[in-house]
Amino acid sequence: MFCFYYTATVTRPGCWYLVAVLRSFEHLAFDRTIDKENSVFEFFVPEGNESDFLEFIRYFQEQGIVTEFKQLPNRLADPNEVC
Repeated sequence: MFCFYYTATVTRPGCWYLVAVLRSFEHLAFDRTIDKENSVFEFFVPEGNESDFLEFIRYFQEQGIVTEFKQLPNRLADPNEVC
């Protein structure tokens, strides 16, 4: 099974903070910037971590750091997708 896949737009000043806090939680999710210009991140979340990850994101939404957040089909599950 592939991880759950989410994307989020993050305010530019909040990027470093979100990444630092996320990485303090070992194995909660793997993050990557997919659109540096617009501060869009992608997150790969293991099945057992989804509820904790959603709580994590909810906090950053309440702080105004995450402005757009959505779950999408995992792009790595499609063998025709270019990484």
